[in-house]
Amino acid sequence: MLQALTFQPTGAIVAAPTTSLPEAIGGERNWDYRYAWIRDSTFALWGLYTLGFDYEANDFFNFMADACGRGEKPLQIMYGIGGETKLEERTLDHLDGYEGARPVRVGNAAYKQAQHDVWGAALDSVYIHTKSRDYLPDQLWPMLSRQVEEALKKWREPDRGIWEVRGDPKHFTSSKLMCWVAADRGARLARLRGDDKETEKRWQAAADEIHADICKHALDKRGVFVQHYDTDALDASNLLMPLVRFLPPDDERIVKTVLAIADELTEHGLVLRYRTGETDDGLHGEEGTFLICSFWLVSALVEIGHFVRGRNLCERLLGHSSPLRLYAEELDHHTGRHLGNFPQAFTHLALINAVMHVIRAESAGEDPTRFAPVRLTA
Repeated sequence: MLQALTFQPTGAIVAAPTTSLPEAIGGERNWDYRYAWIRDSTFALWGLYTLGFDYEANDFFNFMADACGRGEKPLQIMYGIGGETKLEERTLDHLDGYEGARPVRVGNAAYKQAQHDVWGAALDSVYIHTKSRDYLPDQLWPMLSRQVEEALKKWREPDRGIWEVRGDPKHFTSSKLMCWVAADRGARLARLRGDDKETEKRWQAAADEIHADICKHALDKRGVFVQHYDTDALDASNLLMPLVRFLPPDDERIVKTVLAIADELTEHGLVLRYRTGETDDGLHGEEGTFLICSFWLVSALVEIGHFVRGRNLCERLLGHSSPLRLYAEELDHHTGRHLGNFPQAFTHLALINAVMHVIRAESAGEDPTRFAPVRLTA
């Protein structure tokens, strides 16, 4: 399915092939997902790479390089499948969507948002691909260097975050986290190249500064990482922290964060992105539990040594697949009904990583807490 969502002429990977399938029946959260989000696409490459497919990675890296003029301009968060940069959003008021859903949208205004995680997603994906080959094509370096510099220039500023909220910008923890990833992976790639020690040192120093800032401002009184610097609310995007190796998986702050999300940010055991009543996302109404977040929780639970709980959740999620063994974006925790655009690339890449976590943990022997976890990066 991930390969089927790849547009062969350019290498773009679309988030989903549909528009305006509702996230809540009768609600306004109906979006057009027929575009290539840099974040979604690079995460998709994690899943493909885990399974040994790397042809798609080469094509997508070239798509990224072309989209930003080979480093002449920073990456947008998303593009059309042909590299289009303007994706103006409009509503088709003469149409009803699924079960009368309104509005039906074409285009996506989020393309103009500031979302600071995009640079880290791109750098991490390239780093994973490069590390196994110990080789980085020279034509990609100007593009990658530009993205690291953009992250270092913008990381102190608020943004709209990974969930593209349409409320006021905030200092989202996950955005700072991915700026740290951009600087950290940039320094590692510079080290692999071996020809620019000063750049490597500068980027590593920036990574250390961002790391310290997150640890200082994003923890609540009980030692749990929160959604942004001015709240105590939880956010499922912080489940990425152990997966990108921000801290060791046995660090007390990581363990507390994962368990807090598992216990407090779930409905019937499935994970919400955030509590809509605690988050200014600029919209009304509720949404379903997010399947990618639930699969992230599987991986995070296995990472911190809660293997049985993670495996049980993984088996439950596999039981929620459609008759085609595919997934939408969200799930109605009351009925098990799939919600949002379908099939959703984001969900399936998280499924692949979660299942691989469980498989590798089980193969490690009788003690499920003693194993080499799946590492997206070293």
